[in-house]
Amino acid sequence: MILVTGANGFVGRAVCRQLSAAGHSVTAAWRGNGPPPEGALRVVRIPSIGPEDDFRALLEDCSAVVHLAARVHVMWRDASDDQAAYWRTNVGGTLNLARQAAEVEVRRFVYLSTAKVLGEAGDLGARRNEPCCPEDAYSRSKLDAEQGLTAIAADTGLPVVVLRPPLVYGPGVGANFLRLMRGVDRGWPLPLGSVNNRRSMIYVGNLADAIRICIEHPKAIGKSYLVSDGEDLSTPDLVRRLARELSRPPRLFQVPISWLRVVARLSGRTRELDRLVGSLYFDASDLGRDLGWVAPTRIDDAIAETVRWYRASGDELEGSPVI
Repeated sequence: MILVTGANGFVGRAVCRQLSAAGHSVTAAWRGNGPPPEGALRVVRIPSIGPEDDFRALLEDCSAVVHLAARVHVMWRDASDDQAAYWRTNVGGTLNLARQAAEVEVRRFVYLSTAKVLGEAGDLGARRNEPCCPEDAYSRSKLDAEQGLTAIAADTGLPVVVLRPPLVYGPGVGANFLRLMRGVDRGWPLPLGSVNNRRSMIYVGNLADAIRICIEHPKAIGKSYLVSDGEDLSTPDLVRRLARELSRPPRLFQVPISWLRVVARLSGRTRELDRLVGSLYFDASDLGRDLGWVAPTRIDDAIAETVRWYRASGDELEGSPVI
């Protein structure tokens, strides 16, 4: 039995399907409401994942843990409150779960971190042997959890694997990717024609498959892996590929990026713009070299699948302008 936390989320649902299809039995755990994820043999709703919670019943009969549950959205304005809330779930909760997993001798603990622990700009692959440089409370908490897991593994022998994905997209995606797709579909003129960036991404189905192999492969233990689709795109290239699948013209026009930054600053959307015009890419070949993993879905097929979901979802989806 494999325990998947955060099983009702965007990534969690794909992981439950993937593991079930590969012949694994899945215990799906998550907070909140909603229908159970496809493929889960056992479903458990949990009130929280924190440093004081008792997970022994959750871990019963589980041979592996895939820990996806995390605090990702800012809910309070005060920075100290944000930091404390991120730490409670992403660090305290993660390490508490790991210690209890070690006590019952779980044979694999796969932790979903983020490429953002290495920074938020440029060639992250070049930083593999350099100090990590997280830039916000979320990524700092993820790095703290990684370091805590390393210490627990050294003390207890818990077999830990860490995956660091970039932007994840696919059916069910939200945030900037959904807004960009909606903008292309509605024919909004997009002032991104001057952007010449490079972004690594990963399709949610490819990420789920990478998680599967990290559970199954003996050489994964003790490793931290960057993971991506293996093809980096610029934002204009992504717009063109979305437009092709949506049967829409890519309405890109050129505006100096400095002008876009002024508009973003005035509207309080600087971080959103950074993700659209900045570069964040890396070489994720270590995963293939060590474990023989190759992304099973090509990026064009993944974009097509995402567009099919978007078309089928229709007016149920929320969106807002890209810039």
